[in-house]
Amino acid sequence: MTRTLEAKVAILGKQAVGKTSLVTRYVHQTFSDCTPSTIGAQFATAKIKHEGWDCRLQLWDSAGQERFRAMTQMYYRGANAVVLVYDITSENSFKDIEAWVQELRLNIDVDNTVLLLVGNKLDLAPAKRQVEYTRAQAYIKEITGDETALLEVSCRDDYGVIDVFDELAHRLVRRQIDREDGELCEQEGLLGSGGRAGDHQDHSRCPIWISRGSLWGGAGTGSCC
Repeated sequence: MTRTLEAKVAILGKQAVGKTSLVTRYVHQTFSDCTPSTIGAQFATAKIKHEGWDCRLQLWDSAGQERFRAMTQMYYRGANAVVLVYDITSENSFKDIEAWVQELRLNIDVDNTVLLLVGNKLDLAPAKRQVEYTRAQAYIKEITGDETALLEVSCRDDYGVIDVFDELAHRLVRRQIDREDGELCEQEGLLGSGGRAGDHQDHSRCPIWISRGSLWGGAGTGSCC
């Protein structure tokens, strides 16, 4: 029996690292060398079938410009997953990820949020690479305890893009299953001790499911990068 999972995914990173390109390459199978800068945020829906689940990922593509930083909090709060995007040819974009992680820790429950680190512009390596794979791998392992939460992609060449969203679906499904298993164990424990199923359950960590159409929307776009 097919089950449905709907999750909010925030995509964060410095301006011009390829956040919008990542989404449009996957959702619309298109790429442009001149993608307008995002103002505020845009959203799209990715529909993925994974291990008997129909997954609908609501993708919030946030503005990377510093002047929109405060506004971005509105878009990642309540997210079930966060994709942190950097440019492997830009040291500054990787350093910016550290600032994003610090901000996330202040505003959301990072330990109960799926985190993926994505290095874009792999087509420019090795000649222009500034951020080594092993360094990024060590960093994401430090944050999540999982070095496999790093993927390198080329939105231009459509390399590795599908893997990002498949990995998101996989991790969200596993987390939902683990959550349900934990609630079942809690219910069984309460019943065994004379309690009622449903007592003392912590629903604050349940996903905030959302569902929208597949067309872009949101605050809009600015001038071409």
